[in-house]
Amino acid sequence: MPSWSAAAVAYTEAPPVERRRSLRPAASRRPDPLRSGVLWIVVVGALLAGLVALNVAVLQLNVRLDRLSHERAMLREQNAVLASQFSSSKASPRIQSQARGRLGLEPASETTYVELPKW
Repeated sequence: MPSWSAAAVAYTEAPPVERRRSLRPAASRRPDPLRSGVLWIVVVGALLAGLVALNVAVLQLNVRLDRLSHERAMLREQNAVLASQFSSSKASPRIQSQARGRLGLEPASETTYVELPKW
């Protein structure tokens, strides 16, 4: 049986403490990529580049639409002028034939001008 002195020495000595093994020292740990600013800067930059590309595409479409609407207006104006010329040229022979048939008029062979006195 052990003596009191051996028991007292055993009681006063601290039991061995288990040391926890650290995974890595704090200085050599890799930072979380989602928490680092570099990844967020890249993501935001890519989104902004996409937004700029979208705006450029919309601007190009607007320029093309403006050009086409201007061309459409010019074509409508040309159609109106041509329709007017067509109706004028179509009406002239009809008027001449009615003037000959109903009124007995003939085209003038010679043009004469009458000068009026000034007042």
